[in-house]
Amino acid sequence: MPSLRDRLQRRWYASTPPAALRPLSRVFGWIVAFRRWRLQRTAQRLRVPVIVVGNIAVGGTGKTPVAIWLLEHLRDAGWKPGLIARGYGGRAPAYPLRVTSDTPVEHCGDEPLLIALRTGAPVTVAPDRVAAGRAMLRSDDVDIVVTDDGLQHYRLARDLEICVVDGRRGLGNGALLPAGPLREPPSRLQEIPLVIVNGGFSALEHPGRIDMQLEPAGVVALRDATRSTLADWHGRRVHAVAGIGHPERFFEVLSGQGIELILHPYPDHYAYADGELDFADELPVLMTEKDAVKYRPWATGLHHMVPVRARFNADAITLVQQSLAALKPPPKH
Repeated sequence: MPSLRDRLQRRWYASTPPAALRPLSRVFGWIVAFRRWRLQRTAQRLRVPVIVVGNIAVGGTGKTPVAIWLLEHLRDAGWKPGLIARGYGGRAPAYPLRVTSDTPVEHCGDEPLLIALRTGAPVTVAPDRVAAGRAMLRSDDVDIVVTDDGLQHYRLARDLEICVVDGRRGLGNGALLPAGPLREPPSRLQEIPLVIVNGGFSALEHPGRIDMQLEPAGVVALRDATRSTLADWHGRRVHAVAGIGHPERFFEVLSGQGIELILHPYPDHYAYADGELDFADELPVLMTEKDAVKYRPWATGLHHMVPVRARFNADAITLVQQSLAALKPPPKH
């Protein structure tokens, strides 16, 4: 039976706002506006530029691939970037927590560990992103900070905001919680210089709109890191596992390659237990990279991950570069 959250999300993205919940959305809007005003009055600034990657809707939109691409792009441009995040889904013994490849996922959360493993960039998590940023600047050689999913963390002053929107679902019915999926009103997008549309289907109009596609970067065995291409899996029957905000997107990528799927959708940030993805057969298991960082301690030869990477066209990259150039000239090494 679908959970209350699943039923609400289907309603948010498939119909007009429920009349009974609209008064609660108005109250939520007042709270959001007051909270933003109060926090911005005392916002704290780091001694280096800060780029926020976030969204205004609940659920997965593709922020993590954007953050990974941005870290790699900044490094190629001569910066020394680091990433800070809340560490959603984790509970550390103490904060701020520096994330390394050996950090238990239950301490830091799945997305920060994934980013640390993929990029090798410094990653620090804490519910207080100001504290996370200051700790990073004390311990790491960093001259620009990217904050993952921090658009509403107004205690931290920012120099550039990037909002990621799911191209398939857009802004849903356009209503604030709980009548709709939005954390902030649609008008908030007009204050944000860059809006990345994941999938490119949304009718959203914005002067800083950038279309992004997520493309698979092969298949990697969890136990021994053996690599293959998705084309190698054409015609095979597999268990497909996705514990992300929008599992259907992952399943469509696999089925589009002619792979026969047994679907296993899980809630976003789901905490797997030992043996939970050991199914009662010898079929291989394909999962997202976000799921793989949590299941790697128990992986067998059947478990594989399918990493994705963000792809932009040349015009979009130029627009990002122009926004970055306005922060300060890239440092000379």
